[in-house]
Amino acid sequence: LEKKYDKVCDFFKKHKTRIHYVIYGILITAYLVVVIAACSLNFQRVLPLFIITILAIFFICWDFLIAKYEDRISAVFSLRERYLEKYCFWIKWVLYAAFVITIICWLIFDTAKQGYQQLISFCGLVFYVLLMFIFSKYPTKVAWRTVFSGIGMQFILGLFILRTKVGFDMFNWLGNQIQTFLEYSDTGAKFVFGEKYTDHFFAFKVLPIVVFFSTVMSMLYHVGFMQWVVVKVGWIMQIFMATTPVESLVAAGNIFVGQTESPLLVRPYLPYLTKSELHAVMTAGFSTIAGSVLGAYISFGVSASHLLTASVMSAPAALATSKLFWPETEKPTVTLKSDLQMVKGESKNLLEAASQGASTSILLVANITVNLISFLALLAFVDSALSWVGNLFDYPELNFENICAYVFMPLSFMMGVDWEDSFIVGGLLGYKTFFNEFVAYERLSKLIHNRENGGSMYVNGVKQYMTVRSEVIATYALCGFANFGSLGLVIGGLTSIAPSKKSEIAGGAFRAMIAGTVACFMTACVAGMLSLPGLEVPCHILLGNIFNSTDFPANSTEIVECCQQLFT
Repeated sequence: LEKKYDKVCDFFKKHKTRIHYVIYGILITAYLVVVIAACSLNFQRVLPLFIITILAIFFICWDFLIAKYEDRISAVFSLRERYLEKYCFWIKWVLYAAFVITIICWLIFDTAKQGYQQLISFCGLVFYVLLMFIFSKYPTKVAWRTVFSGIGMQFILGLFILRTKVGFDMFNWLGNQIQTFLEYSDTGAKFVFGEKYTDHFFAFKVLPIVVFFSTVMSMLYHVGFMQWVVVKVGWIMQIFMATTPVESLVAAGNIFVGQTESPLLVRPYLPYLTKSELHAVMTAGFSTIAGSVLGAYISFGVSASHLLTASVMSAPAALATSKLFWPETEKPTVTLKSDLQMVKGESKNLLEAASQGASTSILLVANITVNLISFLALLAFVDSALSWVGNLFDYPELNFENICAYVFMPLSFMMGVDWEDSFIVGGLLGYKTFFNEFVAYERLSKLIHNRENGGSMYVNGVKQYMTVRSEVIATYALCGFANFGSLGLVIGGLTSIAPSKKSEIAGGAFRAMIAGTVACFMTACVAGMLSLPGLEVPCHILLGNIFNSTDFPANSTEIVECCQQLFT
C-alpha cells in the first residue's frame, strides 16, 4: 500500500500542472453550463451574472495577452512616442489642439441645448489648470502629455458614466448593489446593539458598515483580487499617461483603499522614488477616499453612483495635477523593466484575512469616532466664540461656516454650482478642508434630505437645500481626504514606511494636499460639464403638492416627466 501510495503521489507531482488544468477546465465548463441553463430560463434575471462572466472571460484573455506581449505593447507605445518627438513634434500639438477644439465645439452645442452652466464648469477646469501651472514647482518642466491625458481620461470616463445610458445604468446598478450589500452589516449591528440600534444612527448604523467593508476588502486582498484590479487600472494609466509604474499603481490603489494603505502595495520601492513621484503618491491619497468609508457616506444618503464615479475619475486627475504642480526633473529608477512586484497579504487563509480586516478596522473606527467628537465640539466652541465677536458688531450670525463660505464661494462657483448655492457649497468645502470630509458629507446629507422632503426652500431668509446639480458637484468636490488632519497622517504613515525619505515627504506634503484638493475640484468641474438637470423635488411630493393645490398648475417638464414615470 505504501508503494502504491508513493507511486500515486509521484504521478500527481509529475503531472501537477496538467491535473490543475483539467480540474479548472471541469469547474469552468460546469459554471458555463449553469450560466447557459439560467440564461435559457430567464435571461433578464441572470443578466448581471452574464455580464460578470463576459467581463471575467475578457480579463482572463487580457491577462494572457499582456503576460505574453507586454514588452511588445510597451515598445509600440514608446516607439510611437519617440517617433512623434523626433520626426513629427508638431503632430502631438495638433492632436492636443484637436482635442481641445473638439471639447469646445461640443461645449458650444451642449451649452445651446442645456444652458450656460456647463460653460462655467469648463472655464473652471481651465482656471484650475492655469492656477496649478502658475504656482508649479518647475513650470518649464511640465509634461503636458500627462496633464492632458489625465484630463482626457477624466472626461471620457465622465462622458461614459454620466451621458451614456449604458454607463449611467451600469454605475447606478453597481451603486444599488453596493447599498444592498452594505445593508448586511445591519444583521451584526442588530445582534450586538439590539433592535433599536438605529436610534443611535452614526455609532450603531454607520460605523458597523466601516467594519464590514474593511473585512471584505481584507478578504479580497488575500485572494489577490484587489491586487489584480489595481495592476490593471495602474497599467492603463501608465500606458496612456506616461507615468511611472509605482505612482500609477498607488493612484489605482487609492480608488479602493486609503491613503496610508495604498503605499503599502509598493512598499519595497518607496525609498527609491524621486521627489516628484513621492509628491504624486501623496497627491493620489489626498484626492480620493477609501472604500471602507465609502460605505459610510452612502449610508448618509449621498448618491452611491456619484461617489463611485468620483473615486474612479479622481485617480487620473490626481496624477495630472501632481505632475503639473511638481513636474519630474530627475530620472526615475523604478521602471517597467524592473519587474515591479506588489506586496502580498500576511494572512494564511481566508478566515484569518477576515479576522485581520475586522481587527484593523478597530483603529479606523476609533479614529473616526474621536475625530468627529473632537471636531464637532471644537466647531461648536468656535461658532459660539465667533457669534460673541459678531454680537459686538451687531452681526450675531457670524460663524465658521459663513467665513469658509465667503472664502470658498468663488471656487465653488467656478465648478458650475448655482450662484445661490455657492455660499452653501463654500461652507461645505471649508468643513472638509479644515476638519474632515465626514463632517462635510454629514452636512450635505441634511441638505439632500431637506430637498427630498419637499419643504420650503427658505426659512427666515436661510436656504434649506440646494438644486440637484449643486448637490452633484458638491459630492464630487468633497470626495477626497485633502484636509489638515490627513496631512499629519500621511507624513507619519509614509515616514514610517520610508524613513530615508523623511525630509522629502515633509517638504512636499502640503503641496500634495493642495494638488489633491484641486484634483477633486477638477473632477467636480468635469461632473458639472457632463451632469444633466434632474428633478429637484421627488415625484410623489411634486404630484402631491399639485393635487392638494386649489389652482390647476401650468404644464411643466417636471410634471410631464413625473406623469410619464407614474404611467410607466
